[in-house]
Formats: sequence, C-alpha cells, structure tokens
Amino acid sequence: MSVPSFPPGGTFLQTFKKSFVDVPVDADNDNAISTSEFLEAAESLTTMFDVLGSMAFSPVKNDMMGNIKKIRERQLAAPAESENLQALVINELKTKKHTATEGLLWLVRGLDFTCIALSQNVAKESEELSTSFRNAYGSTLKPHHGLLIKPVFSAAMSACPYRKDFYPKLGADSAVVASELRTYLAALEKIVGILKGFQDRKEAKW
Repeated sequence: MSVPSFPPGGTFLQTFKKSFVDVPVDADNDNAISTSEFLEAAESLTTMFDVLGSMAFSPVKNDMMGNIKKIRERQLAAPAESENLQALVINELKTKKHTATEGLLWLVRGLDFTCIALSQNVAKESEELSTSFRNAYGSTLKPHHGLLIKPVFSAAMSACPYRKDFYPKLGADSAVVASELRTYLAALEKIVGILKGFQDRKEAKW
C-alpha cells in the first residue's frame, strides 16, 4: 500500500485523480450523477485507507474496489444506458440482472461509512479515529454484515492510527487540511444522500 506523495505546501487530497467536489450532478435531471466521474472519485477515496496505514484496512478498500469494478463493467457493457448512475441501475434491472446495482448499494454504504467517520473526526478534535470509525461502522455497514465479516471490519476500526499521526500525513498545514476535508466531505455527503434516496425508490430495487 503506497501512499501518493504531494509537494511541500500541498495536501493529500490534491493527489486525488478526481474529487467528489468535481462530480457532476444534474439538478435538472433528478440529480443524475455522472458515472465516470463518480467512479474515479470513489477510486481516489480508497487511497485514504492507505494513509490509515494498517493492513487491517485492506478488506475495506478491496470491498469498495470490487464494487467499483462491478459498476464499471456494466458501464462498459452498455455505455449509452449508463451515463449516469441512476440510468445505469434502472437499465440494468430491465435486463433482470442486478450485479452493478448491488455493487452500487454496497459502495454507497462504504462511502457513507467513510464520510461519517471522517466528518465526525474533523468535527470533534479531541476524538480518536478509532472511535469515529467504530461509531460510523455501527450506523452504516455493521447492520448489513454477517457474523464472518463483522470481526474483519472491527479489526480495522481498532487498527486506526492516532489522530496526531494521521493528520500530518494529509498535509503540513492543519488548517488547510481541515478546510479541504470539510469541503470534500460535504460534497461526498451530498452525493451519498442523493444515491441513498434513489436506492430507496421502487425502481432501484430488485
């Protein structure tokens, strides 16, 4: 797990190929979310688990990357029907398949987990990452995980670095890092909220 380097004065978030801040959301088309940019942003986010540093986070990252792969494979198979995530889901379900649709469901849960954990930790400067991630896990992924998976993810929560070691890896200027994270996480929270609302609709279920 190699962590991307950034120049002096820069931040880790600036190494992302795509930020959720830059993912197009078409407000005039039922908040349609552009598929390609979303997948690139999700891939970029998974590098955050490399900064967390422990091999215990490999299953978390691998799970998200596996779901990204399912969505991208559907996009490549039917590009004209998959320009935005909502269309991708609706059109895949018309074929009586739900591989990418289920992948998106799990990916959104993973993104929600990460967003809540980091947002909580940025907001509570005295709280350690392990507490923030454990709380987020309990409200997002844990209710959907079976008995075999829960201990794997719980181990990752316990392996979180101390915040005094984690945040300097994101950039030397803590104020800049915090500001960038807040902007990034607000954009991610918006996109996760749109997708969770869509996934609750009958047309997105199988």
